[in-house]
Amino acid sequence: MFKNSRVKIFIVLLFTVFICAGCENRKAPQSENPLVRYSVIKNERVVLKTELPGRVSATMSAPVRPQVTGIIMKRLFEEGSDISAGQILYEIEPDVFEAAYKNAAAQFAVAEADEFSARLLAERYGKIIKSNAVSKQEYDDAFSARMQAGAAVEAARQGLESARINLSYTKVTAPVQGRIGRSFVTPGALVTAGQAQPLAVIQNLDTVYVDVSRSNAELMRLRTALAENAAPEQNAGAKVGLRLEDGTPYARLSAAKDGNGGAEELFGELLFSDITIGRSTGSVNIRVKFPNPDKALLPGMHVRAVFEEAVLEEAVLVPQKSVFRDAGGKACVYVLEKDEAPGTAEDNFKTILRQVEIQRNIGNRWLLASGLKPGERVLVEGHLKIRPGRAVSGQELSPAPSEPAGTPAPARADNNKAVQR
Repeated sequence: MFKNSRVKIFIVLLFTVFICAGCENRKAPQSENPLVRYSVIKNERVVLKTELPGRVSATMSAPVRPQVTGIIMKRLFEEGSDISAGQILYEIEPDVFEAAYKNAAAQFAVAEADEFSARLLAERYGKIIKSNAVSKQEYDDAFSARMQAGAAVEAARQGLESARINLSYTKVTAPVQGRIGRSFVTPGALVTAGQAQPLAVIQNLDTVYVDVSRSNAELMRLRTALAENAAPEQNAGAKVGLRLEDGTPYARLSAAKDGNGGAEELFGELLFSDITIGRSTGSVNIRVKFPNPDKALLPGMHVRAVFEEAVLEEAVLVPQKSVFRDAGGKACVYVLEKDEAPGTAEDNFKTILRQVEIQRNIGNRWLLASGLKPGERVLVEGHLKIRPGRAVSGQELSPAPSEPAGTPAPARADNNKAVQR
């Protein structure tokens, strides 16, 4: 019995300890303000750029086709090499054309001999017609024969020239200067005059075109931005950059710009846009001309043209993770205002919900059209810990490396309006 009493006392004491512990937990003070991180807004200089997908084409493309029918005897060039205008590319079997030329030369000689005889007879009759040694009809016939002989000489001369031209066509020459591609025929192949398939194609790659397709509305916006924001020295033609398929800027590989191994970036000139709008697509073609000293840009290559639209001297940028959408779908940020209550620590702030208007993305940040001003603190980390009006402890984020302001981003339909100065 004594043993049971001791057990009961132990249970009562244990129950009392648990009750006291619960009371202490309920009386514990509330946790401190949540710690968040913020960034201070400041004005920045931003160059607005737009990237548009495009395709490279040669400024000059000349298919090489035979002008006469015959068998290819020789190919006199190396595929992929640079050639000059007038350089011999192929030789067609000339035997038939040499024979035709010699025959035409003989016919020309006969025609000249006939013309010489007819001319002498007409001149002789012209001297004796006055003495009635020949009749008027005989003189007229001699004069007519002289005229016909002269016409025959001219016809024979043209036939000889035609035969000479055909003989010269047996040596197929380059019509323009440029780089020649692969040969579509080999020695021994039969080619015909004016055939559809070219023997080879020559393209001038010293300069190339980049053709960009854009909707009419976006083209009008781009034109307005270029016109209103171009510097006076840029009036002759807008400067356009280029990015290759791997995202690297188009640059001259053969010459370093500085001692750090950087290459000289090359820019193009905006030439014109198509004067018609595609009925099915509603788009307009824009053409940009680029220098191509290293022949790095090849016809058919996919690239992205970078257009400089405007320069903003006092742009407001915020980190993308600072912006969220409210229930109505509007862009919002949390602004931290200093808590001025007496005895408040320096790092204590109050959170205020603020709506902002997004202009476009610049690298990993948003360009704002309105909603914030320089000097304000914007919440960057800790959104899940707070609600509007709650007190927080704030810590400023140290500047982190990011993409430079003005880094072009692909054009978007919802946030790619240009901001004019």
